[in-house]
Amino acid sequence: MIDLLKYEKELYKEGITLIAGTDEAGRGPLVGPVVAAAVILPKNYSLEGLNDSKQLSEKKREKFFDIIIRDAISVGVGVVDAKTIDKINILEASRLAMKKAINDLSVKPEYVLSDAMKLDGINIPYKDIIHGDALSLSIAAASVIAKVTRDRMMVELDKKYPLYGFKKHKGYPTKEHLENVKKYGVLENYRFTYKPIRDLIINDESSDLSNEEIIS
Repeated sequence: MIDLLKYEKELYKEGITLIAGTDEAGRGPLVGPVVAAAVILPKNYSLEGLNDSKQLSEKKREKFFDIIIRDAISVGVGVVDAKTIDKINILEASRLAMKKAINDLSVKPEYVLSDAMKLDGINIPYKDIIHGDALSLSIAAASVIAKVTRDRMMVELDKKYPLYGFKKHKGYPTKEHLENVKKYGVLENYRFTYKPIRDLIINDESSDLSNEEIIS
């Protein structure tokens, strides 16, 4: 059984207790922002069942979201929009979102644990952990906050553009989603550098869309 406080306990031994886990949600979707969260949990915190948000049901994520918000020492969120993703690429946008989330914390962490992301320049000691959302409770908590926050943003977008099905697919490139984009056009919220959207705009053989049909 994995000890999800393994990395935190190593830091506790050094007298470090204000540890922020950080993770992002939304690298793969064709539309909307990438959202990151940073969470500082109390020392030796325990929340049974908390794991990588991708392994949890939507109902469990929502439940854990409320508990984490209630129990955490501090929670920060960072959002980077689609236009910036197109400008600097999704990796750099994810890095920027994490840095924004860390800066959004009301309490400055002594150390940061990130989910496989180099965070040079944050002026705080950090460790990037591959599959960190499944190995560190702090990162797992951040993954839940980021995922739920982004999903709620997509639900709001769905209210504005109900024909696209954002509430259901959250912007990921499902067959239904791509068919809806072909049918109703490309919104300004889309990531134009992502291949499925780029192809829909510029490839006449695969779509009748044109740049004039981008809906703002």
